[in-house]
Amino acid sequence: MTLPIIIALCVLMLSAYFFDITAAKTKIPPVVLLFALGWAVNQLAEVFWLEIPDLSNVLPFLGTIGLILIVLEGSLELDFDQSKFSFVGRTVLIAILPVLGLSFLFAFAFMQFADISLKVGLINAIPIAIISSAIAIPSVSNLSAKNKEFVTYESSLSDIFGVIFFNFLLENERIGAGSIGFFLGEIVLILIITFFASIILAFLLSRIKHPVKFAPIILVIVLIFAVSELYHLPALIFILLFGLFIGNLVQLRHLVVIRNLHTKSFKREIKKFKELTLELTFLIRTLFFLVFGFLIDTRELINTETLIWSVSIVLGIFLVRGLVLKVFKIKLLPLIFIAPRGLVTILLYLSIPGGAAIALVNDSLIIQVIILSSLAMMLGMLTAKPKPAESTVGTA
Repeated sequence: MTLPIIIALCVLMLSAYFFDITAAKTKIPPVVLLFALGWAVNQLAEVFWLEIPDLSNVLPFLGTIGLILIVLEGSLELDFDQSKFSFVGRTVLIAILPVLGLSFLFAFAFMQFADISLKVGLINAIPIAIISSAIAIPSVSNLSAKNKEFVTYESSLSDIFGVIFFNFLLENERIGAGSIGFFLGEIVLILIITFFASIILAFLLSRIKHPVKFAPIILVIVLIFAVSELYHLPALIFILLFGLFIGNLVQLRHLVVIRNLHTKSFKREIKKFKELTLELTFLIRTLFFLVFGFLIDTRELINTETLIWSVSIVLGIFLVRGLVLKVFKIKLLPLIFIAPRGLVTILLYLSIPGGAAIALVNDSLIIQVIILSSLAMMLGMLTAKPKPAESTVGTA
């Protein structure tokens, strides 16, 4: 049985690679094809009575590792200097406002149909209010550099803020000055950890002479993330800032510590580190979405009881997104369609405690929202006209 599994995995991963390299021409986001491929494998397994172990427990593990690598990969590719302050500031608002607006909008809607508190409504609404960087970032390879940069910043920040908001509500029975003060203290603590960890990891990256040097660095990054999450710290901030730090050492070369690291050989090591991160991200992301597609129950996908809710939620997502882009004078097309739900949605949904779960937000709703938002993004990408000099700023 071992060899058939190895053969199947290799074929599936190579298929994913084919989807990736042809995405620029087909304009179909690879993630959508991975959903379909995983689902098709499940159907074939049922037809041929193949025994496949329960993969549902694997999904959170792959999702967490995938989220770390995807945010790290995206942040490593970002250029950051003083000229970007205004752009990043606007992108922060564009990322945060829809998460807040949609969370409260959906929470109030849930409260009309279920006897729940605002806090419970928000806990159930936040997972579907967050853009999935795991789907958005790899799906915009066909867009201009400016739009890709915008999507990377926006979706990563949406993930980070959404996870922080969700954990804040879970950790605090009551929201008050004390809980807010403690939360701000956690932010300061993770920034301090990020500062020292980034310098230490950069130093190790420049000093380790052993042939195996990148794997330990990535393991330390995952370890810091996991320990930070264990103590309910906003660990994704560390991942984003570390990636920006490593990817933009040229802009920091005036600092004494960085000057000692900034050599030609170190530049080569950074390039290799980026390449390894890219390769690992591809593997983990592919496995996650294949497993997710495999676990899709066709009955849940076509559940008409939740379909009205799912369509309404997706329409609400694009309505709010269009409004925010319009207010900030961002060109609507194709960015309005790039608001997929995915990896973070699944991870947070699975994290909702039993006491806060509501019947309205179930497996069917989550699957339908993810699929519908991904299909909408696919349609948007199919109609997109890539322009090398295209800017995100302009008349909508």
